[in-house]
Order: sequence, then C-alpha cells, then structure tokens
Amino acid sequence: MFRVIATETYLNEIEKLPKDYQDIAEKIPKKLAENPLLWSPLGYPFLREKRIKEKRIYYLVYPDLQLVLLVAMSGKKDQQVTIEHIKNHLEAYKEVARNISMQVS
Repeated sequence: MFRVIATETYLNEIEKLPKDYQDIAEKIPKKLAENPLLWSPLGYPFLREKRIKEKRIYYLVYPDLQLVLLVAMSGKKDQQVTIEHIKNHLEAYKEVARNISMQVS
C-alpha cells in the first residue's frame, strides 16, 4: 500500500469545488493507495492525472518511497500551464516527498 499525501495547493483547490466534485475527490486517495498507476501518465510514468468531469487532478508517484503526492488541480483551459509548472518543479516535489517519508519512518 502506498501512502497518499495532498499538498496544501491541492487541498485549497479541492475546497473551491462544488460538493459533488469534493465527494468524488475524497475517494481518490484510497484508490491511489491501492494502485497508484491507475490513471493516465503525462509524459513521465510517475506524473499522472485523474479526471473528475472537466477538472483534472495531478499527482506524482514515488515507488521508492511508497508515496503518492497529490499536487494540483486544473480545468482544461489551464491544463498545459499546470503540467508545465509541475514538470518545472519536479525536484522540489521530490524533496517534499522525501521529507514526508522521513517524518513517518
């Protein structure tokens, strides 16, 4: 089982969604804990997205740490900007994942 951790950015974006979207989003961590490679890869095998209607949830999978980091959400209009932002900050996200992993160990 993988641990699934949400960034503050991700949590803030989820809070802005309508209740029905939030209900769907609440179920995602459990599914990711069981199978983090469940949804679509985005250029790298560890960068993936899950669609909720017209929204997209972006997450990073760290098999070596047994951790999934939920990093962002966007609509179709902002999709490419969000993906590029994540790609440009992969090392920072990896550091966050390492720190989380060390805290729990």
